[in-house]
Amino acid sequence: MAKDFKNIGYILIFFSIVFLVLLALIKANYDSQSAVLCEEFAKDPTADMLQCPAHKSNTSWLITIAFGVAFLILGAGAYLIIFSQPQFEELKKEFKQIDLSKLDDDGKLVYNIIKEKEGSIFQSELIKETGFSKVKVSRTLDKLEGKGIVERKRRGMTNIIVLR
Repeated sequence: MAKDFKNIGYILIFFSIVFLVLLALIKANYDSQSAVLCEEFAKDPTADMLQCPAHKSNTSWLITIAFGVAFLILGAGAYLIIFSQPQFEELKKEFKQIDLSKLDDDGKLVYNIIKEKEGSIFQSELIKETGFSKVKVSRTLDKLEGKGIVERKRRGMTNIIVLR
């Protein structure tokens, strides 16, 4: 997911740079046309420069607003690239290799269930998944914790079991 935001950020930056280049070309062309128009209008000695059509046009303001929008898009793209947070897929770590042959059947079952749940599970959910009693799950977790395979973290009235 974070990769998607970074990719969108790169696309926005590319789009805004292309947009800025086009706007710069349009602005340069508009300014040269306005200068030519003002020069022609200035040749008339009775004409007031405030009546020059180039000075009455709102096109310059529209180009300025377009530049502002382009810079906002550029900023949004930079924000997405810099501040995109890694999601759970990227945080998923590799669990250390465990020699399952050293575990009894209950330990293997508990370990595999926790691993399937991406390395963490509530102890109450583990009881439901295994069908074991609370005492049996607790004793099995004691053994796994003693071997450094899992860690119990207290959360309110229950524990979260996390693979190390």
